[in-house]
Amino acid sequence: MTASASTSSASSAYAHAVAARVRDARDRIAAARDRGGHGQDVTLVAVTKTHGVEAVRAVAAAGVTDVGENRVQEAEPKRAECGVPLRWHLIGHVQRNKAASAVQFDLVHSLDSDRLATALNRAAADAGKQCEVLVQVNVSGEQSKYGVAAAEVAALAERLHECSSLKVRGIMTMAPFDAEEALLRQVFADARACAHTLRAAGHDASVLSMGMSGDFEIAVEEGATHVRLGTMLFGERAG
Repeated sequence: MTASASTSSASSAYAHAVAARVRDARDRIAAARDRGGHGQDVTLVAVTKTHGVEAVRAVAAAGVTDVGENRVQEAEPKRAECGVPLRWHLIGHVQRNKAASAVQFDLVHSLDSDRLATALNRAAADAGKQCEVLVQVNVSGEQSKYGVAAAEVAALAERLHECSSLKVRGIMTMAPFDAEEALLRQVFADARACAHTLRAAGHDASVLSMGMSGDFEIAVEEGATHVRLGTMLFGERAG
């Protein structure tokens, strides 16, 4: 077998493996949605951080239309190389000096402060566009996580009306790793309540981004509309 044939065979095997994992994820999402009874549509966001452009192409071939990245600088070359129209999600912490690049994403999941809102709003206005954002809420209060406290969401929601170039679509949160089911459910239910707070303030907050490879089924049962899956689809991080 030639080197090129061997590479092609390995690429095909990888794509087939990813496709099988996507099918499994979709089946589990559908079952969890039925158990939860919220009746929501659920978007699978394939998180390709630390994985190469071949991961993006593999999930796209499996019918996934939404891809998430943690860092602007890692996403940009993949967006340029993948050659497939996708919705790109920025799910990691955004530094204010990266605001101009961040607003080029279809959805920014990590609006976590007034100062970042101001920076994103200015960058979006300069680009002549509206930037769709999620308010990141640190429901569990972990020091290691970014996000506003649940008690601060109402005040931030009012201030966000001043950011005319931002469209507030909902809430994002991360639950504690390895938490027991009762705590996971409480975190996700509290995030759902934060989305209600945004809607009460007049924002179109229909998105609940919560749940990753280890807890997405519980998140869907609790109303998640977007789940962020990386390890389940691609294995452990490449770096």
